[in-house]
Amino acid sequence: METETLALAQEIDFSMWGLFARATITVKLVMIVLILASFWSWAIIIHNLILYRSARREAREFDRAFWSGEPLDELFEQMGPEPKGRSQRVFAAGMLEWRRSHRESGELIPGAQARIDRSMNVAIANVSDELQKGLSVLATIGSTAPFVGLFGTVWGIMNAFIEIAEQQNTNLAVVAPGIAEALLATGLGLLAAIPAVVYYNKLSADADRILARYESFADEFATILSRNLDA
Repeated sequence: METETLALAQEIDFSMWGLFARATITVKLVMIVLILASFWSWAIIIHNLILYRSARREAREFDRAFWSGEPLDELFEQMGPEPKGRSQRVFAAGMLEWRRSHRESGELIPGAQARIDRSMNVAIANVSDELQKGLSVLATIGSTAPFVGLFGTVWGIMNAFIEIAEQQNTNLAVVAPGIAEALLATGLGLLAAIPAVVYYNKLSADADRILARYESFADEFATILSRNLDA
């Protein structure tokens, strides 16, 4: 009897595709959702890694230009009022408000410093939204994927026990396929969640460092303009 049971078990396809094909509709839907979530999270991860690398490179290039000793008005004229670089956008926002705060006679409109600070803060907030786009999706996938996979596992095991009861048979050939299909859902849930959590933490820290750099630059630039205002 044991030899016959083992022979039947060996005939069962335990490959990923075989387990998916034998699963119930509900478990299949859970697996498909988890696979799509995994692809979605990796797309966000790769996009943000490229974006942050670009942002750091832009910041280094702009820092060299800003601290090169070139007059700020000339630097602004070269970049224009709507530059592509993120550091440049913060600088352009401050310079635009600086110019708008001058009357035609050359006198400054009162409250210029506060308006310049506010303009740069708005620019930083817009850049922050761009840099942090997709991180909430990673956090959601990282926190919910294991539970979605667990739901698929519970559903699969429930159906496995129903099949055992219907067949009145608890041998390996009957029990193993249902349990394996159910556990595959948990495995896919972890496969989607673990990279999402790891890269969410990394990308959040990277975004915070980049934004801190922009804020530091905004403070330094505001200090330079404040000296001109006092003069």
